[in-house]
This record gives sequence, C-alpha cells and structure tokens, in this order.
Amino acid sequence: MAREQLTRLTGNGNGGPCGEEDCPNVYRTASGSIVVQGDLSQAFTPPAGEGLVEIPEAVLREAVRALGW
Repeated sequence: MAREQLTRLTGNGNGGPCGEEDCPNVYRTASGSIVVQGDLSQAFTPPAGEGLVEIPEAVLREAVRALGW
C-alpha cells in the first residue's frame, strides 16, 4: 500500500510535534483501519509478522481529534 492511499490524521499543522514525513504519524486506510508510524520499540518481542512502534501521546490525541472521537 502506498502512503498516497492513506489519509494522514496527524502532522498536518494541527498541533502535532511536526509536519514532516519522518515524524511519528497516524494514518487511516480506505477500509478504516489505522496505520501508525513511529520509532521502533524493543519493549518486548512481538509475534512473527508484527512490529512495535512508539509514538508520543500528543500524536494519538491529535488523531482522535481528527477522527472526531
């Protein structure tokens, strides 16, 4: 899936930590699922095929506001 196919919920000048593509961000897919971009985390070893990312709380709050939740 290309980034252009996602709706970016954070980092659009709405109070997030930055607006660059290399920052933590939250995206929504056409099917309504959520894609999270952030720093890799080593908190624990996830199951095969999964990964852990760490994002600031402010990024999640911004995504919730964008979704109107």
